[in-house]
Amino acid sequence: MGNDVCGDTLPVCGGSGLDENRRRRQQPAAVGGCPRRAGSERCPRLPKPVGLTIVTRNLRTLLPWAALMKLISWNVNGIRAVLKKGFLDFMKKAKPDVICLQETKAEPSQVEIELPGYHLHWNWAEKKGYSGTATFSRIAPLNVTTGINVAEHDREGRVLTAEFKDFFLVNVYVPNSQRTLDRLAYRLTWEKDFLAFLRKLEKKKPVLYCGDLNVAHTENDLTNAKQNEGQHGFTPEEREAFDRVLKAGFVDTFRQFTEGKGHYTWWAPFGGARAKNIGWRIDYFMASKALAPRVKASKILPKVMGSDHCPIEIELE
Repeated sequence: MGNDVCGDTLPVCGGSGLDENRRRRQQPAAVGGCPRRAGSERCPRLPKPVGLTIVTRNLRTLLPWAALMKLISWNVNGIRAVLKKGFLDFMKKAKPDVICLQETKAEPSQVEIELPGYHLHWNWAEKKGYSGTATFSRIAPLNVTTGINVAEHDREGRVLTAEFKDFFLVNVYVPNSQRTLDRLAYRLTWEKDFLAFLRKLEKKKPVLYCGDLNVAHTENDLTNAKQNEGQHGFTPEEREAFDRVLKAGFVDTFRQFTEGKGHYTWWAPFGGARAKNIGWRIDYFMASKALAPRVKASKILPKVMGSDHCPIEIELE
């Protein structure tokens, strides 16, 4: 380590060799030598040792993967389609520890995908080419379950839960209430049952859930709020259901860091909506109150193409 310490092997701090160095160990305050304070093993002329606090602070720069866990959520509007639009290139560049996909529209036997180092987990709908979720993780989950244990909800492949050491990660694709609001009543029943499922998980450990929640919570979460009042995804009932989630203690992680309008995750695939940024924020990372302080960043990745949605990302300590 060079002349950094007053040890037994190097003539440092004005000493005259090995014997002198050993002599100082017995006479720490010797004049003309290393001016240690009595009883001290460190030379005061040298910088203080790098402490654990400094090492921890620098760890994210030196080894970011060791300190922060990167999680991404993305409604891909068809896994087979997005694979033809640069999905694997995105994975190589983003390097997520976990990615949660919604609206995969396929069974794993229908998908040719190679992601070395990832554990692939799937939940798919009984109806072919519809709905579906998938979670790909570098870290092997302790356990993975599908659905929320309610038969009428578990036929569409909408929920995939991965249990990790100190939290549950729930990947969810919330039912759309449809333009005609034909499924609004069902959607509200689903919301009630899904929240009960989350609360049950929270009794064991904190919960992080993410996905396409098919609702813009406030007027800041879509471009044209007034024109869309009462429309699917922005009905009072759906927004109130989101309020109940917040009242239950869950935190909208994006709003911990970013306020205001203009931040969207879905754009209509016509009329140049995406280029004009006329959109909706309907994709979320939601965290139990106990877990929220560990979220160090929560952001939207609007430049990533391949779907009518864009990915969202958090960094978890």
